[in-house]
Amino acid sequence: MTRPRVVVVGLGDTGVLTAIALRGHADVVGISPTPEFISGQELGLRLARPRAWERDYRIDYSRFRGLDRARLVHGSATRLHTDTRTVRVTLADGSRVEEPYDLVVVATGVSNGFWRHPTLRDAATVDVELAGPHSRLAAARTVAVIGGGAAAVSSAAQVAQRWPRTRVDLYFPGDRALPHHHPRVWHRVRARLDGLGVGLHPGHRAALPPDGDDRALTAGPVAWSTGQAPTDADVVVWAIGRVSPHTAWLPRHMLDDRGFVRVLPTLQVPGHPDVFAVGDVAATDPLRTSARNRGHRLVAHNIRAHLAGAPLRAYRPPSRRWGSVLGPMGDGLVVFTPAGHGVRVPRRAADLVLQRLITHQGIYGGVRGPRR
Repeated sequence: MTRPRVVVVGLGDTGVLTAIALRGHADVVGISPTPEFISGQELGLRLARPRAWERDYRIDYSRFRGLDRARLVHGSATRLHTDTRTVRVTLADGSRVEEPYDLVVVATGVSNGFWRHPTLRDAATVDVELAGPHSRLAAARTVAVIGGGAAAVSSAAQVAQRWPRTRVDLYFPGDRALPHHHPRVWHRVRARLDGLGVGLHPGHRAALPPDGDDRALTAGPVAWSTGQAPTDADVVVWAIGRVSPHTAWLPRHMLDDRGFVRVLPTLQVPGHPDVFAVGDVAATDPLRTSARNRGHRLVAHNIRAHLAGAPLRAYRPPSRRWGSVLGPMGDGLVVFTPAGHGVRVPRRAADLVLQRLITHQGIYGGVRGPRR
């Protein structure tokens, strides 16, 4: 009996996990604009210590044991044809192919600032994308981080710890940063930022720069729509959470008013039971939480159930964000529960137990060591 073919479009954090979860149940085809796994996580670590970031968040696809039987395509999806059940893909050499599917999973994610984008690129371009921002920050005397989410907070903390002589200031629009986390989280994170010497500036909403400059590191001054005098800085890190979904290749009727993929609780697209969406691109709830709450497992389960004619399960989003906020720091990692309680993991345990054992061998199903 021929196994079903599942095309997973997007092999970032959620797409890779989805493809791995489907191993043994389908012939998987993965489509990615990069030739290797490039995570969207831990912006602060990526900026301050790119080599350390690469170790766990930039991984050649051949190192994932769970992708051994998958066929990987280096290209960008440009059109979904539901009538013929094909995905049109533009390859790295500019040619086009049509990938047939029995089921398709949309896991193309979102653009966010300068560190998450859908551009078709090679490994050398990724090298430049990592080295450039780090070099600019290393040469800066003053850094302004704009935004109140985890990406902004972690960037301020990691930069301040990496370059203690650099003046780092964090500007956010509300009374506190991390508004989608439990208040206890900000209480603890604020104390850590104070200890690192980060200047905290609540009630500052930036006037957006022209020409999409929030998609790159810029220099000051920063103007404020909330009435404060402009702020100058050698480097401005824009982490304002202005995301845009990678869905231009999908039929318009599949998308909501903001361009995210409309999904049922089963993570199927309404009217298209053979099309699933998961991760930041899927409009599951206002925070689009399926990327961080085992949405990949639910998709894999529901694909198997759909093929078997069995009942499908529903996704139930959490009410608050949880997990790591600052990322790996010099003294370890703090992981926050949905109730706002922080659990500190010492640095060595975070490296060996959380990353090597739990993440690489457990969640990812085995990651080989890098080639020498």
